[in-house]
Amino acid sequence: MKHEQLAKDILSGVGGKQNINSVVHCATRLRFKLKNDNNAKTDELKNLPGVITVMQSGGQYQVVVGNEVSDVYKALLQVGNMNADEPVSSDDSESSGKKESLLGQFIDLISGVFTPILGLLAATGMIKGFLSMFTSLEWLDPSSGTYQLLNAAGDCLFYFFPIFLGYTAMKKFGGSPFLGMAIGASLVYPTLSGLSGGEPLYTLFAGTLFESPIHITFLGIPVILMSYSSSVIPIIIAAYFGAKVEAFFKKIIPSVVRTFLTPFFTILIVVPVTFLLIGPIATWASQLIGAGVSGIYDLSPLVTGIVVGGLWQVLVIFGLHWGIVPIMLLNLSTLKADPILAMMFAASFAQIGAVLGVMLKTKNTKLKSLGVPAFVSGIFGVTEPAIYGLTLPLKKPFIMSCIASATAGGIIGFAGSKMFVFASGIFGVPALISPTEGINYEFWMAMIATIIAFVLGFVLVYFVGFKDPANPEAAKQAPEPVKEEKAALEPNPNNRYEIASPMTGEVVPLQEINDATFAGEHMGKGIAIRPTSGRVVSPINGVVQTIYRTKHAIGLVDDQGVEILIHIGQDTVQLKGQHFTAHVKDGDRVSVGDLIVEFDLQAIIEAGYETVTPIIVTNTADYLDVVATTSREVQEKDKLVTVIG
Repeated sequence: MKHEQLAKDILSGVGGKQNINSVVHCATRLRFKLKNDNNAKTDELKNLPGVITVMQSGGQYQVVVGNEVSDVYKALLQVGNMNADEPVSSDDSESSGKKESLLGQFIDLISGVFTPILGLLAATGMIKGFLSMFTSLEWLDPSSGTYQLLNAAGDCLFYFFPIFLGYTAMKKFGGSPFLGMAIGASLVYPTLSGLSGGEPLYTLFAGTLFESPIHITFLGIPVILMSYSSSVIPIIIAAYFGAKVEAFFKKIIPSVVRTFLTPFFTILIVVPVTFLLIGPIATWASQLIGAGVSGIYDLSPLVTGIVVGGLWQVLVIFGLHWGIVPIMLLNLSTLKADPILAMMFAASFAQIGAVLGVMLKTKNTKLKSLGVPAFVSGIFGVTEPAIYGLTLPLKKPFIMSCIASATAGGIIGFAGSKMFVFASGIFGVPALISPTEGINYEFWMAMIATIIAFVLGFVLVYFVGFKDPANPEAAKQAPEPVKEEKAALEPNPNNRYEIASPMTGEVVPLQEINDATFAGEHMGKGIAIRPTSGRVVSPINGVVQTIYRTKHAIGLVDDQGVEILIHIGQDTVQLKGQHFTAHVKDGDRVSVGDLIVEFDLQAIIEAGYETVTPIIVTNTADYLDVVATTSREVQEKDKLVTVIG
């Protein structure tokens, strides 16, 4: 299994199966609900090959792995012996006890309901978008059988949305998913939909905003028939109610007849209540929300576009964009078009423009290699690899991409452009074509804005620049460092590079330390030292690539391109920098023996932390071998590791 080892490392990093309540995935992230976030080894997860970053948002512990997330997810389920259709654990007794904020609960709810169908939603939207384009260009006759079949393929999900959302929402609320589907199917039952076309028996709320003709009654109670096709809110509320009703009957019905009597009574109660109460109220609420969004947009489309375009990528970082997804879908179902989708459309192109600027500007070969897959993903609307892998760590490129996106969003808002189906990236272009008006002024303005976003993102990054991380090629052109007594790090004919000891202490083989990631050499080959003093000195002549915020770990790159990680102690990230003092910063040049970090060895031991320190060659794969010293003890600047390559 290709991703088996990564899945095992992630499972271990989040605290094992026993620490997981549930796990799902979206386009780029594994989204965990953990019992205790403190049991996860965030710092180690971030450093795993194959993991872009780790973040906590919306009540979820999110491990960003990029485009192969679905394969990693399958591997995770397999190695953890977990079932995708059921919670990993229903016991929340070991949870951290944190009460999630209302916003966090809302984001968790929305992502849980919509994540499973997001890919299908985008796929069917693409079909609808291409059909609009083909008919606008007169490549396809709307009356032809070909069009009708393709239109059915593109319309199937959105038309029967309540059925699909019934499944995912019921599953999210802990009920039986097929019950949710049955409730959703009742909402779009064609016979009931057809009854609203005849003469009404009478009219309720006549002369008000809620005026409703009554065509049928249920046990003498008037039923307000509405069109629930493509609706979102009614089925989610109905599924929540259905899950509670089902749970009640499961408790009181004997197990021998529970299998059929529980769904019998649940449907018998939930479906009528949905038509009589939940459906009408939820539909009116949906219409009010849609009108409110339209009102805000109408106040100033230009300002709205600037705000949405500029902040969209920030929302993506924290996973808060999920909160806007229902509004988009509401607009598509009630207004048949959505301006928000259009205003954020150019954001991914601003992002890949910034990525291209980084790729052409940087001399760091690792950044260049990361840029290619990030650029390709961004073309299709998946920007997390670009954000987490390149622009956000470099800071300025991310800011420049937000400026470019805000500019494009303002143009799109001012032009009144809208999207008519749910789509993103390059496949979102046909979605900007109006099914009734075809390729018009709003479409061309959106295209111009998108081109501006890409070009502006590139130009700003390339000419404003950014702090280029330490890179081997540039380091070779740097002035000759002062030669040290013990560690000659000059290139030699045999391509052997000596790495000095960064501390004094007892040498410990990696395989003997109590950390699966380092012991299994997943970060690379190397050696560990149990320090006898609280000093870390530079083991190389080169540049400080990264000093972690908590100062417990240092990344270095030497003048020949060997990348070194020094991780002081185990789980010491939890000290949050306490007992550590850094004497260098990112980008500083260092020579062998220069003091990098001091730490209070005794205080760390008294706090209960293991002090054994791995020294890893993180780009081991670039060399033939990494050979550690056979000495049992070392002093600062003693020969520690030989890199052969």
